[in-house]
Amino acid sequence: MADIKQPQLNGAYYGPAIPPPAQPRPHHHRSRSCCCCLFSFFWKLLVTLIILAGLAVLIFYLVVQPRPFKFYVTEANLTKFDYTNNTLHYNMVLNFTARNPNKKLSIYYDKVEALAFYEGSRLTNNVDVITHMNSFRQYKKSTDPMSVVFSGQKLMVLDNDQVSELNKDKSAEVYDIYVKLYFRIRFRLGDLISGDYKPKVKCDLNVPLNSNKIAATFVPTKCSVDFY
Repeated sequence: MADIKQPQLNGAYYGPAIPPPAQPRPHHHRSRSCCCCLFSFFWKLLVTLIILAGLAVLIFYLVVQPRPFKFYVTEANLTKFDYTNNTLHYNMVLNFTARNPNKKLSIYYDKVEALAFYEGSRLTNNVDVITHMNSFRQYKKSTDPMSVVFSGQKLMVLDNDQVSELNKDKSAEVYDIYVKLYFRIRFRLGDLISGDYKPKVKCDLNVPLNSNKIAATFVPTKCSVDFY
């Protein structure tokens, strides 16, 4: 019986499968993954810090309950307000009270200055407000008096509308005077003292002229306090 010959298979291999060689992974995938992790960490850290800062502010507010001081013009004595030859001659004394409504904060007043305006024109340069001391501490839940004197003359060129308003005020003997006060203050909580703050106080006043006639009574006026 003749031997049966196997056909040639042209080098075919029927053994176990040989896996293809592993391809090196690109490095940019690893770099991108690291950047994403780093960004996620800093984002979570930022959110955490914002939440903690918000909680700290909320706790401080609930414990201290800070309130702005309150300012009133209690008396106004205007003894001269004459406009002749484009010059205004005036003499006015204002009495104020400053009220600290805080239960835990006291206030240091280091400097108080005032300006007065009529019809948009400034009467004087900065005038020092008279306090019982040049620099003083206002304790919690307390009220302190202050006063300021505006006196002198001011060259003022008024237009027709302003002259008309002046004549109306002169006829009524009540003048619309706008006063600004500038402060340099600090707050004290226990043994901690804050840095300087420079709030502004604005007062719109209707001041009667104190003449020989029966003058209108000045109405005590609350001023606005602006910390910005």
